[in-house]
Amino acid sequence: MAKVVVDAMAMQRALTRITYEIIERNKGVDDLVILGIKTRGVYLARRIASRLQQLENVTVPVGDLDVTPYRDDIEHDAQGEPEVTATNMDFSVAGKKVILVDDVLYTGRTIRAAMSAVMDLGRPKSINLAVLVDRGHRELPIRADFVGKNIPSSQRERIKVSVSEIDDRDAVEIQQA
Repeated sequence: MAKVVVDAMAMQRALTRITYEIIERNKGVDDLVILGIKTRGVYLARRIASRLQQLENVTVPVGDLDVTPYRDDIEHDAQGEPEVTATNMDFSVAGKKVILVDDVLYTGRTIRAAMSAVMDLGRPKSINLAVLVDRGHRELPIRADFVGKNIPSSQRERIKVSVSEIDDRDAVEIQQA
């Protein structure tokens, strides 16, 4: 049984608010790059970049970040060496203000992996985190700088984010495990 807690309009409003907060906190969009964490974070990152384009009339570079090789809960190859597999990233993060975008912040492990991946790509000026949903239950000392919605949930529940680009609809649901 799933309960919709964010519908398409609420998701759009949350992403617009996050976009305004990014502009305000960074005093514009100079030296800004956005990295979406695969999979759904990529689509949210593109939406934020599109909104930044509309508001600031500037194209902010957007990249896709696959953090799988950096996860500490997944087996690696024999050498144990992670390989950065960012796609659609034809820019450097060195000296840039990086905005990481993900759909759900839960334990913090994905974000820790993402920060390691970013640092292997270059040394940014700063890294900020934007998430659509913060559900709590952190295992690592990580917090989001920009949050669409805080959804307190039990560890037995699952948060499912759907994006129209791959799921044919925009919604956030709480599902019982």
